[in-house]
Amino acid sequence: MKYIQSAQNPQVKQWKKLLTKKERDKTGTFLVEGFHLVEEAIKADVAREMIVSEGIELPPHLDYGAILITTVTTEIFRELSDTETPQGVLAVCEAPKKEVQPEGKQFLFIDAVQDPGNLGTMIRTADAAGMDGVIVGHGSVDIYNPKVIRSGQGSHFHLPVVRGSLKDWMEKLSADNIPTYGTSLENGHIYTEISPSESFALLVGNEGSGVNQELLQMTAKNLYIPIYGKSESLNVAVAAGILLYYLKG
Repeated sequence: MKYIQSAQNPQVKQWKKLLTKKERDKTGTFLVEGFHLVEEAIKADVAREMIVSEGIELPPHLDYGAILITTVTTEIFRELSDTETPQGVLAVCEAPKKEVQPEGKQFLFIDAVQDPGNLGTMIRTADAAGMDGVIVGHGSVDIYNPKVIRSGQGSHFHLPVVRGSLKDWMEKLSADNIPTYGTSLENGHIYTEISPSESFALLVGNEGSGVNQELLQMTAKNLYIPIYGKSESLNVAVAAGILLYYLKG
């Protein structure tokens, strides 16, 4: 086990770069923080290196195998941490190689969602609802942003979460007779007017402007959830959860 106590160490500088999207894209790696997420990464066989704050005990039940473990000072760990109260453990992970399977029939499409908490929560919800994949389109926050990872609570390791062209995906599903349901008040239908189905995609959009109009014109139908109180709208992650579970039946 290595020990690093200088913040000027080249390895520390490289880890800090992983807090940026540019470096994550360049290296195909990202950081996860906290005991639960590190354990999920180890189980998924994507953890390649662990960083542990001095004085932190690692759980003995985990099989660390050949994973390199480096201990660092509390000060260095704080520089790498993205949380207010760090648990003292990080892992450098390879981006999961999960691909959307050709036989997949239930998907969540995400258009330009910019809040990391919302994106991570929707990935977690899609996992819980048994979706076959999550496709994140242009304009959305990075799927490996630390806050997205934290909100996803390990779901990135359970189902395919990929970046791609939503237009291309919608065309592909349409050719396979799988409808995409958009979310919009304009020319929309109350969601209960649609019957649950074994095959569908749900398209949700930006927190402020909603789904791109070009994409809405490609959907089978656009749905909305009625508001019975005085709130103007539902949070996009809450709405996605309601609709995914309803459409699944």
